[in-house]
Amino acid sequence: MSAARIIRDGAHLPPEVQGAAVTVGTFDGVHRGHLDLISRLVAGAAENGLHSVAITFEPHPLDVVNPAAAPPLLTVGDEKLDVLAETGLDHVVVLAFTHELAALSATEFVDQVLLDSFRMRHLLIGHDHGFGRERAGNAAVLQSLGASRGFSVGVVEPVAAEDGRWVSSTAIRRAVAGGDLPRAAELLGRPYSISGVVVPGAARGRALGFPTLNLSQPSPRKLLPPDGVYAVRVKTDRGIFGGMMNLGPRPTFGEHDRSIEAYLFDVSGDFYGQAVRLDVLKRLRDTRAFESPDALVQQIRLDESDARSALTVASSRSNLKG
Repeated sequence: MSAARIIRDGAHLPPEVQGAAVTVGTFDGVHRGHLDLISRLVAGAAENGLHSVAITFEPHPLDVVNPAAAPPLLTVGDEKLDVLAETGLDHVVVLAFTHELAALSATEFVDQVLLDSFRMRHLLIGHDHGFGRERAGNAAVLQSLGASRGFSVGVVEPVAAEDGRWVSSTAIRRAVAGGDLPRAAELLGRPYSISGVVVPGAARGRALGFPTLNLSQPSPRKLLPPDGVYAVRVKTDRGIFGGMMNLGPRPTFGEHDRSIEAYLFDVSGDFYGQAVRLDVLKRLRDTRAFESPDALVQQIRLDESDARSALTVASSRSNLKG
């Protein structure tokens, strides 16, 4: 399966694409519900000789139309595109969300964007989807437009989690904010992750015998779990390694700025300048001050044991699902 072609604002589908099956959304988190919709879109497009296209927005629409109500984001920067690109889609389109775009009616958005720019022949949406000015483009409106303009419209029902509740970005935000990373992973279909570039730090971990990767600060729009110590899986250019992450201050050393640092198991060398991804698997404990560096080292050894156990459990669950 080849990665999707990313099309930025202002670009169009290649001229050889005669028709497209399209879905539209913010897709924050690209969770199990999104993935179900996209898999249906990809399969339907292939059956009908169409290209599959997902159209998303940057920034989040609420950042433009109602910033006070804009939620923290599960995926920032290229995090969302990285997941979408591996779903089997042919094209992922990133539209700049502006006041001008927000002002388009549903009819104008369909005519000027979906039909003129992306040659839409089929539209697939979620059950509660609405786009265009004031989200007036609901299923009934879109089906009426499709009947007059020659495209079909499909509606996908929400996906339920194991407990019967619907999968949603809101539910995932609640889980992440509460430190319930297993629950977030269940709803996402993969672990919650934090991406960044490895930058130089104060080398305190190295002095304690636990050299860490210090990550650049993520966008302030990125939702981070509560401060604490976590079991993580770290994807790097050199491979994927188990480890543990400290998120928050370093109160034992009187440092109160929030930082992200990860200690990788069973690997040495530096990773400066590399882009890495931390898959956050389980919260182990709160961040707290210790009476001495030696006491901190003793706790880190216990944390390592707990983190390795959590990684083993996570790997077993992944193998069972596979």
